[in-house]
Amino acid sequence: MAGAESGLRRALDAYRRLGMLPEVARTLTYLADVDPSDEALAVARSNLASFGNVRFHRAGVDALPFADDSLDFAFSLGVLHHVPDTAAAIRTVAAKLKPGAPFLVYLYYAFDNRPYWFRLLWRASDVLRRVVSRLPFALRYAASQVLATSVYWPLARTALLLDRLGRLPAPWPLAYYRDKSFYVMRTDALDRFGTKLEQRFTRRHIREMLEMSGFMDVRFSEAPPFWCAVCIRR
Repeated sequence: MAGAESGLRRALDAYRRLGMLPEVARTLTYLADVDPSDEALAVARSNLASFGNVRFHRAGVDALPFADDSLDFAFSLGVLHHVPDTAAAIRTVAAKLKPGAPFLVYLYYAFDNRPYWFRLLWRASDVLRRVVSRLPFALRYAASQVLATSVYWPLARTALLLDRLGRLPAPWPLAYYRDKSFYVMRTDALDRFGTKLEQRFTRRHIREMLEMSGFMDVRFSEAPPFWCAVCIRR
């Protein structure tokens, strides 16, 4: 279990560099990439064209194309907070894993480790998300790129400067992106503001969902992005 957990933590590090699937594919005999979107699968096929050990499946989490108790591990990073019933989705994943298999999950946090003023900022941004996410895709995309340029980049680069000076406040907005590329900021801005359905969870709620789904030994990363957890199926 320790080795599997270490490997999944390396996968999370790779995810943070936006090169996750290639990094994971290099270490596995077989990797299944599941997505309900043809467009997303097309991008994945392009990025993983040099790997012969990857299989692509067009399916939602409610119709995973695997037998129960068949998977050696699973990961879902930044996806399950966009489905209507996150708890049910976690239960579905658990059913497909072998007993003792690890699961790595990243779900949007509810700012439960942030001060009140930080949560107020998020509420204001969420009003904007609700407006932007209902626009036609071209306008949605354009708005997200404007936000990446005018909000993400200035705050992130200011955080980088403050960090180098040793004066970065812990709750600085978007400090996570201080060492990330502008490409990452653009894609994350689109994901954040271009998606109609967004759910957020406290650390306690995530632990409860995982344990009620049949997972044990739930461990959370103390570094952003929050919340990332590794657990083991009973």
